[in-house]
Amino acid sequence: MVSFEMNDRKKIGLGLTGFGVFFSFLGIIFFFDKGLIAMGNILFFSGVALTIGLKSSLQFFMKRSNYKGTAAFGAGFFFVIIGWPILGMILEAYGFIVLFSGFWPTLSVFLQKIPILGWIFQQPFVRSAHP
Repeated sequence: MVSFEMNDRKKIGLGLTGFGVFFSFLGIIFFFDKGLIAMGNILFFSGVALTIGLKSSLQFFMKRSNYKGTAAFGAGFFFVIIGWPILGMILEAYGFIVLFSGFWPTLSVFLQKIPILGWIFQQPFVRSAHP
C-alpha cells in the first residue's frame, strides 16, 4: 500500500482546496455571487497544485484523456470571471465530473472507513449506486 506522507506543503494545499470548495459553496448559496465563486476557483486550483505538486498538476490537467474536462473547467472559470456565474458553474461541474470521475472508487473506499458515515456507505443500496 502506498503511504501518503503529509508534509506542511500538502497540509496547506488541502486547506486551500477545502477553502476553495467552501467559497464556491458560499457563492452558490448567495445566488451565484461571482466574486465568491471566482475566489473558490482560485483557492481550489492553488490547493490542488500544492497538494500534488505543480508538475503533477500540469500533467494531470494536460493528459490527453482529460482534455475535455480541462477545457470545460477552464471555460467555466472564464464565464464566472466575465460575469456569467450560472453558465460557468454548469461548465465547471461538468468538467469536475469528467476530470475526477476516476477518483470515485478511491473516495468510496475512504468514505466507508469513516466511523459513522462508513456504515451508511457500506449499505447495499449505496454501494450499488456508484459505477
